[in-house]
Amino acid sequence: MTHAMLKGSNVPLEATTVRAVLRWTPGQGVPDVDASALLLGPGGRVRSDEDFVFYNQPRHPAGKVWRLGKKRDAEGLTDTIQTDLTGVEPEVSRILLVASADGVTFDRVQALRIALYDAAGSDSEALAYFDVKPETGQETALICGELYRRGEGWKFRALGEGYSNGLKGLATDFGISVDESEAAEEGEEAATMTVPAPATTNTPAQQTTAGPGQQPPEVSGPLPPEQPAGVPSQPAYGYPQQPPATPPAYGYPQPTGRPVAGYPQAPATAGAAGAQLGYGYPPPVTTAQDPDFQLPPQGPQFAGR
Repeated sequence: MTHAMLKGSNVPLEATTVRAVLRWTPGQGVPDVDASALLLGPGGRVRSDEDFVFYNQPRHPAGKVWRLGKKRDAEGLTDTIQTDLTGVEPEVSRILLVASADGVTFDRVQALRIALYDAAGSDSEALAYFDVKPETGQETALICGELYRRGEGWKFRALGEGYSNGLKGLATDFGISVDESEAAEEGEEAATMTVPAPATTNTPAQQTTAGPGQQPPEVSGPLPPEQPAGVPSQPAYGYPQQPPATPPAYGYPQPTGRPVAGYPQAPATAGAAGAQLGYGYPPPVTTAQDPDFQLPPQGPQFAGR
């Protein structure tokens, strides 16, 4: 027989393993709902952060409370928490069953219900169910009900208590530590790009000795300093330049080498082997050839003589 429960009512549980199913009707603008559980000690608070079973920690370390995940059935979407009541640690006196919506208020969630089933039985009929209705509609997290010890057994109580600051505010209220600064630092570290250091060139000090019959590894030595490339200077136009190393322009006496044609040359010394004279001019007369020789008058003024 299924018990339809009202807020604040309770029902004893004969099942040893209970499956608590959250169900809601999906639709346009309807937020997604997550199921979670908090295991509370005698003082009404968690013993450590491990007592929080939710989407980022879907199984309790003791292995007796775990999240089965979401499914779609004929009546809507579901998210489920399953509990092995006989194996729950004696220090745990209550297990809160929570529904949360990520930043969206529950006035937009349609037909929210929590139903309990005997996970070990073959009967598909629910043991009990509770239609959860938020009091203000501005809640973003709801304690739908709780499993609690009564003597040697367990009971379920329908609650429907809301929190406007979401799952984080609810969990903090029961002793879960939420370090916001640490989460911010993790986000900054993920956004920081690490630039690898440039590869260094091996130096002769890093050479290794090769074994017998092996060639030593190639090691690149340091490069010599870069030398400036020699660029021949070009004289500025319109200014006198330094005397070039090459022979001067034609029309000037040459210090050595072959004379330039058409200009008188320096007299060749007697006995100079291989001396060449300028073309078109009489060779100079030396006293060694004829000491009485004189050049005749030349020019047009002496033409009538």
